[in-house]
Amino acid sequence: GVSKPPRRERTASESLLSIALALEAVLVFFVALTAFGLKALEPLPAFIGGAALIVVLVLAARLVRYPWGVWLGWVLQVVLLATGILLPIMYVVAAAFIGIWVYCFVKGRQLDSAKAAYLAANPQQSKES
Repeated sequence: GVSKPPRRERTASESLLSIALALEAVLVFFVALTAFGLKALEPLPAFIGGAALIVVLVLAARLVRYPWGVWLGWVLQVVLLATGILLPIMYVVAAAFIGIWVYCFVKGRQLDSAKAAYLAANPQQSKES
């Protein structure tokens, strides 16, 4: 059979940031339901707007491997915070999720740097993995 090329190894930053964005996509699903249920928005804008934001968050989760994808993630944090205009409690919820995003950003960079330093000090390890 045809052998597949080996899969590209994801960085810790990429994994953590994509998880944060995926969690935010789930959050937006419930925010859309809440905005509709509390009559903060009419059904069409609540569900179409929510669905569009979910799609963008899921796509962004796949794009954090690129520097511009990480920037897109930062922009989406601002968009999430802006949902507080419709539902004020979202200022608090979004702040918590932005905290998760920032933590994942910082911790992912630390883990990636530590791995790079380890592989530089132990070149035989990079050939085995």
